[in-house]
Amino acid sequence: MYFLSYKTCIEEGDLVIAYISRENMTPLIMDPKLTYNNKFGTFRHSDMIGKEYGTKMPSHNGRGFMYLLHPTPELWTHVVPHRTQILYIADISFITTYLDLKPGSIILESGTGSGSFSHSLARNIAPNGHLYTFEYHEERAKAAKQDFERHGLSDLITIECRDVYKEGFGITDLVHAVFLDLPAPWDAIASAKAAFKQKRIGKICCFSPCIEQVQRACASLNEHGFVEIKMFECLIRNQEVHTIPVYTVKDAVSKIKVQQDKKRKRNEEEASNSKAAKSPRIKQDPPNLYVSKTPTEAKGHTSYLTFATFLPVLDDEIEIIDKVNELD
Repeated sequence: MYFLSYKTCIEEGDLVIAYISRENMTPLIMDPKLTYNNKFGTFRHSDMIGKEYGTKMPSHNGRGFMYLLHPTPELWTHVVPHRTQILYIADISFITTYLDLKPGSIILESGTGSGSFSHSLARNIAPNGHLYTFEYHEERAKAAKQDFERHGLSDLITIECRDVYKEGFGITDLVHAVFLDLPAPWDAIASAKAAFKQKRIGKICCFSPCIEQVQRACASLNEHGFVEIKMFECLIRNQEVHTIPVYTVKDAVSKIKVQQDKKRKRNEEEASNSKAAKSPRIKQDPPNLYVSKTPTEAKGHTSYLTFATFLPVLDDEIEIIDKVNELD
């Protein structure tokens, strides 16, 4: 099972995303002895093995079909077992962009949760980056570690069960970016600051559902010397696309004439009580124009995203710190 590279054919033990619709996807581990049942009927794993990813697979009774998709972080976000509330693509793409993640980046994440975001982070920093992720709940940490191992991400991700409020991260002068998905991120900002590479600029993001959390996080970021503190929220607004006919002047004149003829013949029919002749029609339909409409209501955000920049420590500042430590 590969989240970082693509393979063509499905093999025994592979992860396959069974896609029925955008709202109906299921992860399947290929086992020749098993079958998958849904509203369309039965799908045998043995029939899927050997097929190419992307195959349109009919059920045994021919009543429906599904697609056999290759796993990606985006698809995994839709099918991951929810051990906690997870991040979705709108927030994930925004965060990875503002944290300036790229191959080779070293990032610190807390907490891991269901591991949805961790998969996207690993894909962004591969092949030579690394993710240090922390989860205080032991069972969730074990489940996430098993997912990383099954999905071939163990070389890129180090996960640890730790209470970062009390114990900190245990990392110093190492990471390029920090992501905090914690109830009280302000209690972890001091330890996060120490984890940054001290001689280069770094980025931090706090993911908070309540504005009161944002206020306290901003105060703590400012207190610890972070700059460019900004808060964003991602709102999802769908576009309803449909078509409308586009009439030329000639089409409009013809349409008016047809309506006038219908009215005239209807009046003649009422007067003479005779059968009216067939009304003329426009010979061909006018061309259509695609237009979009924005709904009046938009779905609410999942959380507030607070970003800040860590400034590198200058050499003269390091000398002062060392002298203070010697005096102590």
